[in-house]
Parts: sequence; C-alpha cells; structure tokens
Amino acid sequence: MFQDLTVDQLLEMQKEKKITAVDVRSPSEYKEATIPGALNIPLFNDEERAEIGTIYKQVGVQAAKDRGLEIVSAKLPEFIKTFSAIPNHKAVFCWRGGMRSRTSATVLDLMGNKTFRLDGGVRAYRRWIVDKIETINFRPNAYVLNGYTGSGKTMLLHKLKEQGYPVLDLEGMANHRGSIFGQIGLNPHNQKTFDSLLIKEALPLQASSYVVLEAESKRIGKAVLPEFIAEKKEQGTQLFLDIPRAERARFLVEDYQPWEHHEECMKAFYRIKARIHTPAAAQIEASLNAREYEDAVMLLLEYYYDPRYEHTAMRYSEEERITLSVKNAEEALGELVKILPVPVKTV
Repeated sequence: MFQDLTVDQLLEMQKEKKITAVDVRSPSEYKEATIPGALNIPLFNDEERAEIGTIYKQVGVQAAKDRGLEIVSAKLPEFIKTFSAIPNHKAVFCWRGGMRSRTSATVLDLMGNKTFRLDGGVRAYRRWIVDKIETINFRPNAYVLNGYTGSGKTMLLHKLKEQGYPVLDLEGMANHRGSIFGQIGLNPHNQKTFDSLLIKEALPLQASSYVVLEAESKRIGKAVLPEFIAEKKEQGTQLFLDIPRAERARFLVEDYQPWEHHEECMKAFYRIKARIHTPAAAQIEASLNAREYEDAVMLLLEYYYDPRYEHTAMRYSEEERITLSVKNAEEALGELVKILPVPVKTV
C-alpha cells in the first residue's frame, strides 16, 4: 500500500534526489501552479475534467465516478508505462490529496511502482509556502546590484551563481525582466509560482553570511516581493554599475532580440509613449517601425529609462553606495568578485 508524505518529507526527499514529484492534475491546473520540479502526468486532461465536473453537478456523485472510471480504464496501460519510465520513487499529488492522487497511487503501487502520496496535495503545499513567507527569518546580509537599464545585472547574477556565489535571481523566479518590455518573449509567472521558487531558492541560503540580488521594484511582472526580501534589499550594500549607454543599448538588443517579437515591442512602446517627450517619442516610433532597434533603444534609454533611474538612484547618497564605472558587464563581473566575500560552500 502506498505511503503518505508530509510537505517537509517530500521536499527533503526531492532535495536528496530520492524521489520524483508527479502532479496528476490536469495540464491547466499544473500550468497555473505546482510544486517546483514536479512532472505533470495527468489522470484526466482538461476536457475530461470539465466533463466529469458537469456530470457531478447535473447528475450526481456516482455518475461522475462511473464516468471517471471509464476514462481512466482506457488510459491505464499508457499511464502506468509513463510512470514506469521514471527511474526513482514517485510521489503523486492532486489538489487536496483526494481521489485523483489516491487512485493513481493505488494503481501504481499494485503494478509494482513504489509510490508515495502527498498528504493534503497542492493545497497543503501552498499553506506551507505561505507560512514560510510569513515567518521566515532570512538572516543573510544583501549585496544589491543597481544600474541603468541594460547593465546586464541578471546576466551578472547568473555568472556569479555559476562561480558559487549565493544569489537570488528574482527576475528569473518571476520570469519577467522587470520593465514595461520585460515580458517580451516570456510567460510571466503568477504569485503562487514566484513564491514557491523563492522559498525553494531562499531556504538553502539561510546558512550563507550574505546573498547577492538585483535592485527590483516591489512588483516584478505579475509577482510582488514579500516583505523579508524588500527589507533585505533596502538594508543591503548598494552596488551601482555605471556602463556607457551605447554598450547598454547593444546588450539590450542582443538580449531581447526584438526582430523576433516586433509586435510585442510596439505594444509595449505604446503603453509608455505618452510619458515621453513628443519629438523623442516620434523618433522612437519611427525607428521601431523601420526595424532600427538599436537606435530605438538608445532613444528609449536617453528619454525614458535613464531619467527614471536617476530619480530612483537619488535615494542613496554617495556614502551609501559603491559605484563601479566599467566598460561592459564582463568588466563589471571582474570588479564584483573583488568586492564580494569569497563564497563558502555549505553542505
């Protein structure tokens, strides 16, 4: 018989790579929010789930169960085959740890697949996440990367993480670059997914003496920063990157690849057009229409992003920040590793 796991037990087994979490809910439920690292092997697809729900409301519980059994019976061989291809133990879950996960775990266990079930399902996991966010005492001090748009701050965080530095990539967790153009080419995460990824990344860094993160606004795309991160950001050592505008424009064009997302770029521009001095806005629009993207970005930096950033930077005096005047992001990386404490590996 399958065994139930608590959220803590499941996450610890995931961390030790002893188990694979499998979300047996429908694809749309999985897409809306799940446990980080979980696979999706749905017992019912979206259409089947909707059909069963309709029968439940219009006919009754037993009729819905009968139709569910009919659907499941036809797909059991493929369902079991898919699970059997997963090399280690499996932990299945649904919304409340109810019928879908119980059915999946029972059948899989009978067929020789060592299976666990998450007690309480995604709802229990979400309660666990909310509790952690509200009660976590996040101890590491923060080094906060500030800089004009296009300074390559996220790229620098990735490079630092590769070298073993303790990093929180908040934009990565939000799947949004944090500006009006920030979702171009991306599918921004909702608050539930952001919270789950944040706690997953933050908890292992509790043992670190410091963490490196980017100076983000309170909201990144669809996600809002929790108070413990906002406080660390404000209290941290402020590192300011000063990189020439032309280099930043080049970096942004390379990063966003606007020729692949021209319509999205135009829509984003129209959202801020009224906030830009009229002659400059006309120049930007003309450059975008002509696909002269680097010219458009240079103008956007000069007349929109840089003035807004200068206003934000005025919050910190010269004594409260460390300014790195460099030619590009690569040079900035070299300067950062001179400032940041050598990372200590934790077991």
